[in-house]
Amino acid sequence: MTDEIPERAVRAFEGHDAFERDDDGFRVTTTRFEGRVTATDTDEWAIEYTLTVRAPMLSAAVDGDVGDAVEAGWFDTYERRLADAPSATRADVELDDLSVAETAGEAVAEFTFEYGNADRAPDVAKAMAEYAEGTYVEGAIPGYDYEGVVADLLGAASSTGQGEGTGTPL
Repeated sequence: MTDEIPERAVRAFEGHDAFERDDDGFRVTTTRFEGRVTATDTDEWAIEYTLTVRAPMLSAAVDGDVGDAVEAGWFDTYERRLADAPSATRADVELDDLSVAETAGEAVAEFTFEYGNADRAPDVAKAMAEYAEGTYVEGAIPGYDYEGVVADLLGAASSTGQGEGTGTPL
């Protein structure tokens, strides 16, 4: 295995409109949360992909205080729901690893999976990144004054439910 991105993965991600090259990886452009994918060769035919999605912790997304127990419960639920991300891909993909950790006020999710079809891998990574963002929005706890990107996402989800777009309302 090498640390360089396999050429077939580079071609696939560079040719996909949901990604932009970002040093040694590709940035997801279809989500408001920071999403980034890297790829490495394996000893087999598949490529190993790592998708990292950074979302604000609940306490970093609201104006005011969040109790420790509330944030811990929110984080646990978010982590558990992210394990279902492969179901959003419409592909036969299993996670080799999923880690979700709090780092500097962010919930950092790292999905690792192997996939043999490099041309389809960008769609898989995009679906997982969008799933993580949607899961976050669905898990927003009522009664808090959200701010920043989370307030924007919640506002967009609310207006979508009022006929201004498509999708599932809150």
